[in-house]
Amino acid sequence: MIDYPKKERYTLDDFREIVAILRHPGGCPWDQVQTHQSIRRNLLEETYELLEGIDNEDLDLIEEELGDVLMQVLFHASIEEDAGHFSIDDVADRACKKLIFRHPHVFGDAHVECVEQELSIWDDLKRQEKRHSCYADTLNAVARTLPATWRAEKLQKKAAKAGFDWPDISGQLSKTEEELSEVKEALAEGEQSHIEEEIGDLLFAAVNLARRAGVDPEFALQAANEKFIRRFAAAESLLEGDMARHSLEEQLDAYRRAKELCAQ
Repeated sequence: MIDYPKKERYTLDDFREIVAILRHPGGCPWDQVQTHQSIRRNLLEETYELLEGIDNEDLDLIEEELGDVLMQVLFHASIEEDAGHFSIDDVADRACKKLIFRHPHVFGDAHVECVEQELSIWDDLKRQEKRHSCYADTLNAVARTLPATWRAEKLQKKAAKAGFDWPDISGQLSKTEEELSEVKEALAEGEQSHIEEEIGDLLFAAVNLARRAGVDPEFALQAANEKFIRRFAAAESLLEGDMARHSLEEQLDAYRRAKELCAQ
């Protein structure tokens, strides 16, 4: 048993030390055998739980989940510190240098007139920092582990910085309709790989349409998911029982009525 001091209030230094204790002999056997890959999903899950707290404006949950996310950061850094590669201090050092470098209007003598100019400087400095020689490099740098809608949106934003964008939303609306037509053609042909390709193009176009409309595609889809759950539950309630016991016509009629009720 490790006799760690009981405190009224612990600090970030305590947090770091406790994680280190857990990961070393005399600590927690489970923690000692974990790797980046074995706890990869934990970082994702804790981040999504934090986002739920943010979406619900639940300050208590936000505070708790920030701690859980921070624990994951400290844990991953501790793994590399043991391997002799880097520590959490190295992580902090790199992050601080990056912030100072990308904010010359705050920490240097650069001057900006508006947020748009500031973002332009940020992008230029980021390309310089990452040694991106062309816009394609910036697209390739977008993380492939992002949710597909957010990755598509980010790719489209970066392409737009090179001028590769419709002058107004009508162009993207026509492009989305064109992609839908191509999906219909692929379905008529019946070749599965072509159907998958064209549906992917349609989804990509729909994300671009959302971007041009100023809508977050991931949030919009999540809102649609929640709306569907509410309407489906209301439809099943109208049918007074198990949805599966009714015909498709009855289900669709109940769903239409539920849609009207939910809109009231």
